[in-house]
Amino acid sequence: MTNYPIDMNVHPEVEAFFDEPTNTVSYIVKDPASNACAVVDSVMDLDYAAGRITHESADKIISRIKERGLELEWIIETHAHADHLSAAPYIQQELGGKLGIGSKILTVQETFGKVFNEGTEFQRDGSQFDALFEDGDTYKIGNMQAFAMYTPGHTPACMVHVMGDAAFVGDTLFMPDGGSARADFPGGDAGTLYDSIQKLLVMPDDMRLFMCHDYGPNGRDIKWETTVGEEKQHNIHVGCGKTRQEFIKFRTERDAQLDMPRLILPSLQVNMRAGDVPKDKDGNPMLKVPVNKL
Repeated sequence: MTNYPIDMNVHPEVEAFFDEPTNTVSYIVKDPASNACAVVDSVMDLDYAAGRITHESADKIISRIKERGLELEWIIETHAHADHLSAAPYIQQELGGKLGIGSKILTVQETFGKVFNEGTEFQRDGSQFDALFEDGDTYKIGNMQAFAMYTPGHTPACMVHVMGDAAFVGDTLFMPDGGSARADFPGGDAGTLYDSIQKLLVMPDDMRLFMCHDYGPNGRDIKWETTVGEEKQHNIHVGCGKTRQEFIKFRTERDAQLDMPRLILPSLQVNMRAGDVPKDKDGNPMLKVPVNKL
């Protein structure tokens, strides 16, 4: 971990917002020394059957930031989500801030640009975002330094964002009793995911880890915060010294049994555009359903 500027003396305030329809956890992360904050992994509400988009989830975050008198400096996407739509443009329109994602979003744009048969008007250069992070890139939230850690495997564009003693892991890892995310999407790889998880597990044991999703395994209450130490000891997929070969075998066999996420088609179309909904030739918001492509 010597290449990453971890500062365990900085303890940001973290406020979580759970979206029950998608089991997604979004966060407001406040610099402890100023009123600056970031939003991580926001959600835009979609009634897929009705083709109706609303912003109740994002409005809760916006209202809370205004209520606390905070200044939004960053809107962070840990990756191009396949199970929910990002509300980043809506939040940015209301509160400002820069929108950032990992630079490998270009790989996602190229891959799914083909899946959705996008034309030349869809730019595959990441220009829809304000910042494209490389491994180890740093940025400031007020006085607090944050950095991005490249953690591919679930998708090629996954990054963990570390802010003081808090790390926002996206889908790189779940709660200890949830294990890990699937690795069978285009560009995913179980061995690569194992390697990425090991990068997290060598951080200090008391580093706080914040999940992007939780599904309440075995009927327990929804949770989203744990520590590196807890994951090392108790994670059912990678804890207690499980080997790379054991993980690859389990993950590959498990992924073969999983259905595609319910919102993968609308999510990827929107999220590879930084949260913007694609439009038809007349300028109307419109989503595609490619057949037999996934």
